[in-house]
Amino acid sequence: MRTYVVTGGTDGMGKGLGLHFLQRGDRVIAVASGEAKGRAFLAEAHRLGAEGRAVFLRADLSTVAGMRQVVEEVMATTEAVDGLVFGAQRFRPKREETADGLEFTFALAYLSRFVIGHGLMGHLERAEAPVVMNIAGPGGLPGRINWDDLQWREGYTGMRAAMQSSRCNDLLGAAFPARYPAARTRYVLYNPGFVNTGMADPLPQPKRAVTKALARLFAMPVDKAIVPIAALLDAAPGPAVTAYMRGTPLSLTGKDFDLATAARLDRMTTDLLEQITATR
Repeated sequence: MRTYVVTGGTDGMGKGLGLHFLQRGDRVIAVASGEAKGRAFLAEAHRLGAEGRAVFLRADLSTVAGMRQVVEEVMATTEAVDGLVFGAQRFRPKREETADGLEFTFALAYLSRFVIGHGLMGHLERAEAPVVMNIAGPGGLPGRINWDDLQWREGYTGMRAAMQSSRCNDLLGAAFPARYPAARTRYVLYNPGFVNTGMADPLPQPKRAVTKALARLFAMPVDKAIVPIAALLDAAPGPAVTAYMRGTPLSLTGKDFDLATAARLDRMTTDLLEQITATR
């Protein structure tokens, strides 16, 4: 029996993966902020006969305290983590700040993956063939990192923030081998493309209705989108870091994966976390 930790694990692709692993006999720790969806996830686990292998961990992943809570509770719950799946993200049309004074998308879609991924490395390394699966946007719309204003205090749009988080996650993966040169853990960046999930829910009307209609017509259903992701979690790729666009391997030689730039973001993120800790 393997143990999987899934952020965003009560909705969309995270939920789909969690139920997939529960159905075949594995253990799943689903991390999310909503109590109602957490109860619904546990009810579905019960219907599968997997209630003893399903855990709902409620946490606010937009705050550093919530991120660290996840690390602490997972470490207290299990001895090893076979798969760590990052699926938590939430589009914000208007700029929002978290309790730490961070732009919401930056905090949830990038920083939580940084904190939890590094925080659980010890538990990952105890597993037989550990994998970090970062569901983000490699190979998709390019976007850019706003180095002079990572929190987008000026010029914010929801798309700019979302694309910045994807580029940050590309660099998070690229920096992995330098952080852990002897690790057995494999880091996978995965872009699932257009999937029919609840990502359109925060959009204002009429954009929400239009996006949902397009998703019904053209987006891949969750049960199909998770198949290649589950396969990569089952059979870890050979290289320390790999990236995929809908199952197709991507080259890691472009600027999105530049090692010097990855080291720069790693340092900036570490400094930011130290500043937040010092003010608490």
